[in-house]
Amino acid sequence: MYRNLQEFIAKLESAGELIRIGTPVSSIYEIAELTDRQAKSAGGGKALLFEHTDKPFPVLTNMMGSERRISLALGVERPEDITARIDNLLKSVTSPKDSLSDQLKMLPLLGEVARWFPKKLKRRGECQQVVLTGDSASLDILPILKSWGCDGGRFVTLPMVNTLDPQSGLRNVGMYRMQVFDSKTTGMHWHRHKTGARHYDGYKALGKRMPVSVAIGGDPAYTYAATAPMPDNLDEYLLAGFLRRKPVKLVKCITNDIYVPDDCDFIIEGYVDTSEPLVVEGDFGDHTGFYSLTDLYPRFHVTAITHRKDAVYPATVVGVPPQEDAYISIATERIFLAPIRLVMQPEIVDMTMPAAGTSHNIAILSISSRYKGQATKVTQGMWSAGQMMFNKYLVLTPPTTNVRSSEELAALLRNCEPQKAVIRGEGIYDVLDHATATTGFGGKLALNLTEVTSTNRKGAVSADISLPEGVTMRTEFVESWSTLLFFADNCAEVDLAAIASQEGVDCNFIALFDSRAADFGANDLLWIAAANTDPNRDIALVGNTLTIDARAKVPGAEGNPTRFPNVVTSTEDVIEAVDRRWAEYGIGEFIDSPSRKYRKLLLSDKAEW
Repeated sequence: MYRNLQEFIAKLESAGELIRIGTPVSSIYEIAELTDRQAKSAGGGKALLFEHTDKPFPVLTNMMGSERRISLALGVERPEDITARIDNLLKSVTSPKDSLSDQLKMLPLLGEVARWFPKKLKRRGECQQVVLTGDSASLDILPILKSWGCDGGRFVTLPMVNTLDPQSGLRNVGMYRMQVFDSKTTGMHWHRHKTGARHYDGYKALGKRMPVSVAIGGDPAYTYAATAPMPDNLDEYLLAGFLRRKPVKLVKCITNDIYVPDDCDFIIEGYVDTSEPLVVEGDFGDHTGFYSLTDLYPRFHVTAITHRKDAVYPATVVGVPPQEDAYISIATERIFLAPIRLVMQPEIVDMTMPAAGTSHNIAILSISSRYKGQATKVTQGMWSAGQMMFNKYLVLTPPTTNVRSSEELAALLRNCEPQKAVIRGEGIYDVLDHATATTGFGGKLALNLTEVTSTNRKGAVSADISLPEGVTMRTEFVESWSTLLFFADNCAEVDLAAIASQEGVDCNFIALFDSRAADFGANDLLWIAAANTDPNRDIALVGNTLTIDARAKVPGAEGNPTRFPNVVTSTEDVIEAVDRRWAEYGIGEFIDSPSRKYRKLLLSDKAEW
C-alpha cells in the first residue's frame, strides 16, 4: 500500500485519475463547486489537486470518488477482490480442524493476522515534522472548506477523530465533521448512536476532560477505515492494517497520550471539556443531499497542530448524490458482506446500497429462502444489526437476482403484489434523517420480492383518468416498473387513495412529488422519495397499490417534523464566478453546475423551509 498520501497522489496521476489545478482558488465555495461538477461527471470524474489555495497547503478532493479510485485506495483491482479475500479468510478460520495437520496449517494465517495489528513507535512521526503549539496552533493555517451557500461555517470533512474509552482505554477512530468556530475551537459532531458520543458520555460521568486527536491524510486506507461501520470496541486501525497487509505505525501525540498514524499529513490535538455546555453547530450541507440543521454538540479545543513539511489537505464534498461517499459505500458493501453472512444473516447472497439511498435509506438484498417467514426474519435481523439499524427501505429478492440490475429489479416490482410483499416496522434512524417527526426514530418498510413469479404483468393507466386541479402525471414508468408518477404543490391537498382507486389506474406503485421536480430523472426521484418520506406517515396500501407522498413536508403540520431542510446547492453568484473562470482552471471541456438543476427545488433562501 502507500507510505503516505503523496505516494497515493502519484499513483492517481500515473493512472490518469488526477487533475492538477495550478490556478489560485478559494477554499470558500470555489473548491466545492469545482469538485461537485467533477464528482457528478460520468463515473465520478477525476480527483482534483488544487495546488495553490488561499492557505499554505494544497487541497485534494474526490480522491476516492470512482470505483477505480476506491479500488486504488484499498490496493485492489476491483472492490469484489476484497470480498473474496475476506471470504477466504473466514472460511479458513471457521472450517473444521479435525487433525493436527489441519491445525498446523493455520499457523501461517495466524502469523499474517498478527502483522495487521497497529504498532507503536518510540520516535516522533512524519506527521510531526512541524510542531505548532500555543498561539501558533491556529486552525487559520488550514484550507478548511466552506462548501455550500447556507453552511454555518467552514467544516473539516475528512477528520479521523481518535478517542479512547475512559474505562477500557480502547480506541475509536470515527469520521465526525468539525465546524470551525474560531482559530482554536470547533464543534464535534458526535451523533448519539456513535462510539465517539459514548466515549464523551463516559468522560462526562467521570467528571473528566476528554482527550481528542484528529488525524487528516496519510494512507487513504486510514480514511476509509474511519468511515467503516466497525463493531464497537474493534480498532479501525486493525481494519486498515488488514487492507494494507501491513500494520499501521502509530506515534504518540505531543500534548496528549493518544497515538496516531505516523504518516498522516496533519494532526490536530486537543480536548473536549465535558463540563462545558453544548454549543450550536450547523447548518451543514450533508451527504443526504439536504442540510442537516443546527443542533447542540460538544466544543473541541485545540492544543497543538503538527504536520508534514509537504502536507496536502484532503477534503470531501458531500451533497446531492452521487458524490464521493457513494463510491466509499461500494467498498463498504463488499468488505462487510462476508461478516454479515457469517455472523448475522447466512441467507444473504449479495447486497447493494444504491447511491440514491445516500447509504442508509435503501438497501437491496438477494437471499436464499427455504421456509415461510425467512424474508421477515432477515428483515428484522438487518434492522437490528450495527449501522444497518439506520436503514429505512429494504428490498429482498431471490438468490439468483443481480441486485445491481435495474431491469431485473423492475421485473420483480412489476410482477409483485404489494399487499403480500410489504413488511412494516419501526426503529432507529440516522439523526440526519429529516423526514421523521421524531429525531432518530421512525417507520421502516421492506418489500419481500422473493416469492414473485414471472407473470409478465404490466401496469396500465387510462388516458382519461380524473386528476385534481394542479396535479400533473407522468406515465413512462408504468409499463416497466408498474409505477405512476404525479406532481403537485407541496402544500396542496391531494387524495392519493382516491386517485389509486379509479378504474383506469392499474399500477403497483403511485408516487407524488413536488411539481418543481416534474422533469427530474428516475435516480433523482428515487433519492427524493427515500429522503422525504417516513413509511408510517407517507406510505399507504390502497387495495393492491402502494401510494407514496414524496413531497417536502410542511414544517409543524400534524405528524410532520417541526423543521424541514432545503436541498443543498451552490448559490447563483458562486456558479457564475466559476463559469467565468473556467478557462483559467485548465481542466478541459466545460462542465455545467449540477446546482442549476437542483436550485429549482429550493423552498426558501435559507437552510430550512
